[in-house]
Amino acid sequence: MPDARPSPILISDVQETVARELERIAPLIDDLGARFRDAGHELALVGGPVRDAMLGRLQNDLDFTTSAHPDVTEKLLKGWADALWDMGRDFGTIGCRKGEWQVEITTYRSEKYDATSRKPDVAYGDSLVGDLGRRDFTVNSMALTVPDRGFEDPFGGIVDLAARTLRTPGRPEDSFSDDPLRMMRAARFAAQLGFDVAPEVVAAMTAMAGRIEIISAERVRDELVKLICAPYPRRGLLLLVETGLASYVLPELPALALERDEHHRHKDVYEHTLIVLEQSIDQEERLGNGPDFVSRFAALMHDVGKPRTRRFEDGGVVTFHHHDVVGAKITRKRMKALRFSNDEIDAVAKLVELHLRFHGYGDGEWTDSAVRRYVRDAGDQLERLHILTRADCTTRNQRKAARLRKAYDDLEERIARLSEEEELASIRPDLDGTQIMEILGIPPGREVGEAYSFLLELRMDEGPQSEEDAKAALLAWWAARV
Repeated sequence: MPDARPSPILISDVQETVARELERIAPLIDDLGARFRDAGHELALVGGPVRDAMLGRLQNDLDFTTSAHPDVTEKLLKGWADALWDMGRDFGTIGCRKGEWQVEITTYRSEKYDATSRKPDVAYGDSLVGDLGRRDFTVNSMALTVPDRGFEDPFGGIVDLAARTLRTPGRPEDSFSDDPLRMMRAARFAAQLGFDVAPEVVAAMTAMAGRIEIISAERVRDELVKLICAPYPRRGLLLLVETGLASYVLPELPALALERDEHHRHKDVYEHTLIVLEQSIDQEERLGNGPDFVSRFAALMHDVGKPRTRRFEDGGVVTFHHHDVVGAKITRKRMKALRFSNDEIDAVAKLVELHLRFHGYGDGEWTDSAVRRYVRDAGDQLERLHILTRADCTTRNQRKAARLRKAYDDLEERIARLSEEEELASIRPDLDGTQIMEILGIPPGREVGEAYSFLLELRMDEGPQSEEDAKAALLAWWAARV
């Protein structure tokens, strides 16, 4: 399963991995470190890149911290970097590109939120250890000074990394008070790295969960996306729910833990949702582009309409009628609150609304008309709908599961066959608007749109028509209208 716990880490393995990664980046860090040293300043590779070098997952984005202020950093990078940018200057950061490397260099700093602020007040620090102490977790509070390659680990980050544990350099209450978004980052790192979160950190997150409300929706959204697209999203999501953070940032998720009646007449929707997410991830190779947020978030949200639609009927039956439609509306509202783009909102909401469509046709043979409508309604989300529909089968009844898989296999084969014959992805009426106006002798207006809709439905029901047959059908429809 995607959320299986990673293997333990040995310090000897870490040392070998770091040596290999440093050899790879040596030309850049040695050259850059020498420039700062010769100018009388300190420079150190810091945070995530150091951690990732130890895990053997270092990418081409490198973060450094320095005693130099931004203006000095900018001068030292000019003539060395291929490109420079300073969007982060207000936070002490100058960025650049050197060959294949993306580099950000930030002045030693400390930053804190006041009780009502959404943005940190930045003050420059005067030491590397002081800078490391203000970072979020000990595994991100390690540094490698360059060019001398000195290892700085004042808070035991390497021990916590080996133990796969997230711990704060100081009191977690102080860390989360300084920047409440770090509580979301704890859940995100648990999902990305497969690490456990120290009990005292979980306790602080639980006690301070409400403080996340001072953080902007955009920053919360970005952390949530990273969590959901991580290798172990279940770990992060469980932590959000356990600590109460989810009640503030994604309240629809804990709401899925419906009160189970004493006779257990319906499945655990919360656990079902997490399984659907995992099964959706298992199929992502169909999309061919790595972690897919839209597909994963649709899996996470597909049943959020159930709490509002749950009904207990005679005979102990539990129903959730129209939870697909209700869920799509809830999804739109939540994603708008989190400042997602309209395209992302439309895509996820469409998948939530359509996730039951396959089951609406039962186990019987699909007509060509039904197949065409299924493809038309899914539009550019058809492949993701295939994934979600298949992932939504979590029954333990192997015979039922096999039957559903076979039925969906058959549907996909029908779609492929009809697509070859009829270009299903771009279904249009057999007559266009100009032809409609010429045949009926009418000007542009509402009646043209009605005629177009009639011909489209005819195309859905009966497949492609010849121009003569389509004209005859149009004239018959028009005559019956009058």
